[in-house]
Amino acid sequence: MPATLVAILDIFVMLCQLVIWVIIAQVILSWLIAFNVINTSNNFVRSLVFGIERLTAPLYRPIRRFLPDLGGIDLSPMILILAIILVQRLVPALVIDLFT
Repeated sequence: MPATLVAILDIFVMLCQLVIWVIIAQVILSWLIAFNVINTSNNFVRSLVFGIERLTAPLYRPIRRFLPDLGGIDLSPMILILAIILVQRLVPALVIDLFT
């Protein structure tokens, strides 16, 4: 398998990991806000929450369309993380099968 393809697959896996960590940070940040540990009146916290929500909202939107309303429980981050892990493992395996 060509070295450039291996490098591209490594970058893909790293980007998937980065997206997973951003989702985890957004979930933890939302819990901290919900339990009033951090306050959104702080400009830094408000801009951080706004930025992370702008990054993750397009990823959550298709999942939230199909999930039933469970009140205060949002399962879309967990489903998205599971989907990313699935894609992260399937894509390199498919590419390796194609080029070997």
